[in-house]
Formats: sequence, structure tokens, C-alpha cells
Amino acid sequence: MRIVLIGQAAFGAKTLQALLERGEQVVGVYAPPDDSAGKADPLKQSALEKHIPLFQPGRMRATGVYEGYTRLAPDLNVMAFVTDIVPASILSYPRLGTIQYHPSLLPRHRGGSAINWAIIQGETRTGITIFWPDTGIDTGPILLQKEADISPNDTLGTLYYNKLFPLGIEALMEAVELVPQCKAPKIPQDESPATYEGLCREEQALIDWAKPVSEVYNLIRGTDPQPGATTFVRGSKLKIYDSELLLQTADKAPGEIVANDARGFVVACPGGCMLVKRVQIPGKPKIAASDYANNGAIKVGERLGR
Repeated sequence: MRIVLIGQAAFGAKTLQALLERGEQVVGVYAPPDDSAGKADPLKQSALEKHIPLFQPGRMRATGVYEGYTRLAPDLNVMAFVTDIVPASILSYPRLGTIQYHPSLLPRHRGGSAINWAIIQGETRTGITIFWPDTGIDTGPILLQKEADISPNDTLGTLYYNKLFPLGIEALMEAVELVPQCKAPKIPQDESPATYEGLCREEQALIDWAKPVSEVYNLIRGTDPQPGATTFVRGSKLKIYDSELLLQTADKAPGEIVANDARGFVVACPGGCMLVKRVQIPGKPKIAASDYANNGAIKVGERLGR
């Protein structure tokens, strides 16, 4: 098949590799423009190494993109980690249509931060969906789905890279196998359980230490490594990453530092405590929480938060 790959990052690069290993003819790759520091996207690098025509429009709906795209004459579009809006004219152009990867069990968790929100909301099961995108946000018919557990210690990073990333590559290749055989399902999404969440940015990752300890823990691990859970120390911002839920209770105010040792510092919450193991001052590298505390940045008895 003649395939146009639209994507980015390591997932896009791995998808390109898998398509080529299958013997597919990738006739063009669309990747994001280089960032302000000039750092090349992994998908771009992979396309250049494989001598595949590369396109980096600012927006897929920009003037001239469609005309250049049609000259590639694709049979199928494969969308692998796409955050831009791809116009309907491109989605519907190939004779076999367009398939897309999404890291949730649609219709649950539509939107660009699906993995974050599944963890933040304390869910224990998620998965990936390969679907036929339409003009809505993650609303097209489902081709196939695969499930995965969310373990109590999973973070955004571990859930994606250890589970949903490889599962997604496997599922995309399975879908590519089914499509030309006319065996690929198009199952309408059931709107009754559908959810949509906006992007998980810093303002959504602000820790409220007065919430139950399990909710605080889910927020921290659901935003690790991006955007990082945020709190404040003496009025200054502090990002919290690696953490551990301690069910031991402390008769202290929410957000109060109750202990500090080689593992990190312990924060009181309703129903338990949080052991904070890794932190970051904005603009600085991440460091062990014990080093941060031992440098005098925080003391037992102080409270985190505004």
C-alpha cells in the first residue's frame, strides 16, 4: 500500500519503522516543524534517514498542504500521535481512508491528555483504540481496541512507554493488515459513556493537600513526567514527581512536612501521607527530594501550598 504517515515523536518514528519492516510503501511523512531550539523531531530524523519525502507544515490545514499531499496519491493515511487538526479533505482522500491511534478505550477520555486523566481519576484499566477519525475530537468509528492494566505504581511515563506505546504499535500494524482485506470494522462509538477532558496543563496539576491522600497520589503520578504536579514552598513554585503513598496517618495539618530522611520528605494528607522522592525547582534539573530538604529549602513543620 501507498501510505502517508502523519505523526510525531518516538511513537511516530517507531510506527514508520514498523511499516517499513512490513514492506509497506511509505510515500510521505508529515511531522511537526522543528522547535524553537532547532531540535528535530524523531519522526523527522527517521524519515530523512530512510530517504522518505518529508513535510513539516505549521498546520495541516495551511494553504498549499492539501495540493502537495494529493500528489503523493496515498491509499491510506496512518496517524500516529497527532495533535494538529487534520482537515476532512485529507482524512477522506485515500481510497482506504485514514486510521488513527488514541491512548484510551474510546469513547472514554477523548482529548489530548487521555493517559493523564485516566491515572488522575484513579482508574485501574485503560487501553488503546485504533479508529477512523472524522471531524470531531476522537469521535470516529472504532476499528479495534486493546486493554491494559493501570498498576497502583504506574505514572504517566511508565503507563505510556511500557504499555500503551508498544500496544499501540502492535495494534496499528494489525489494523494496517486488516484494512486492505476489507476486514477492518467500523463500529460506531457509544456516546452514553463518552468523556472528554481538556489538556492537562500546569493549572490542572496544582496539588490541593486537603484532598484525600489517594487523590493527591493519583495527581502526582498522573502528571509525571508532564506537566509535573505543582505546589509552593515559602511562596516559590516546586514540582513534585516520584512519590509513594503511605497509609500511616499523621495528626498534622494537610500539606505539613512531618518527616525527612534519605528516602525523601513526608507530607501529611487526609487519610495518610505522601513520601515525596523527587522534585524540581522550575528551570533547574530534577533532584532527590532528600537533597532538596537537606539543603535547607524546607523543614519539618513547614506547610506546602499557597
